[in-house]
Amino acid sequence: MSTSQRIISLDVLRGMTISLMILVNTPGSWSFIYSPLRHAVWHGSTPTDLVFPFFLFIVGVSLYFSFKKYEKAASKAAISKILKRTFGIFLIGLLLNLYPYFNFENVRIMGVLQRIALAYGAGALLCVNFTKRKLWMILAIILFGYWALLYYGGGLDPYALEDNVVRTLDLYVFGDQHIYKGFGIPFDPEGLLSSIPAVGTVIIGYLIGDMIHNTKSLILKMKTLSVYGALMTILGGAWGLVLPINKPLWTSSYVLYTAGLATLVLVVLIFIIDYKKTSSWSRPFVHFGSNPLFIFVFSGVYAKTISYIIKLPVSGQTDTISLYRYLFSNVFAPTFGNMNGSLLFAISHIIVFWAICYLLYRNKIFIKI
Repeated sequence: MSTSQRIISLDVLRGMTISLMILVNTPGSWSFIYSPLRHAVWHGSTPTDLVFPFFLFIVGVSLYFSFKKYEKAASKAAISKILKRTFGIFLIGLLLNLYPYFNFENVRIMGVLQRIALAYGAGALLCVNFTKRKLWMILAIILFGYWALLYYGGGLDPYALEDNVVRTLDLYVFGDQHIYKGFGIPFDPEGLLSSIPAVGTVIIGYLIGDMIHNTKSLILKMKTLSVYGALMTILGGAWGLVLPINKPLWTSSYVLYTAGLATLVLVVLIFIIDYKKTSSWSRPFVHFGSNPLFIFVFSGVYAKTISYIIKLPVSGQTDTISLYRYLFSNVFAPTFGNMNGSLLFAISHIIVFWAICYLLYRNKIFIKI
């Protein structure tokens, strides 16, 4: 597999992940969403629950190709780069949480970008300083150690929303005013403690990147990745019988299960793009995958702007309506119905954001954080 082909396969997976992220994050109405596009209520997994771990898995694979030249002896420049990027991504995530009201008294400290920052930073520092064998050992320590923390650190039901140690630590560190409240009580699905197993997701991606690079035969590469992908998926599912697969807690079973699925999807893409030499269909995903963090931030700012800032007057009333709600209620819902209108509203955003990514890609503009 040549370098360019390898990057295409990975960019396509990244682009598919970003596309799905936009699809699930911008429905016309949160009241009208098809079930596969909803997160699992607590335990379990839907296609929507694959978006974030797939992205962190891709971060890990990309990390290998970015830092393999250091041969387990990272320079001060490399470490400085990792730390600066970690801080930068975390800060942008915090600013995104503050936007548009900049209410520091109730700002949520953690978030998606903050978890990406922490998982990338810790994962990168581990991966560039330890051998592959030691990374497998570190991964095992992370997964089993986190399981022990969940089990022994929680209450009567250590995997329940109310009793888990992830919530306990976040309440202690941040206080309930600075924690996500979308579950009805203060609980952050991107909490501090649950960011530890997310580092494991990055490490798995890094180790898969090593296999991609060092397995020269394309057939053997696909066979090797298929075995590892299937094994992780099966082990994760089996582990889920005693440690529930749970995205908000980012349980160890969830780490293995989702990393296994991500590996298998990557194998399929390698088969189609590299083995069958069929890649023309994938160009839109390559465009998405070329500026992933930028489009995530841009889509977040855009959604908040048309939801909270741009308001339209309601005919015959003194009230106003957000542009976001107006577009769904007055254009998409009347034309396509509530469910399909909500879905097509999200798809329209995919098209708009793809056009932006295409223009950036065509002009060779790659915005890195």
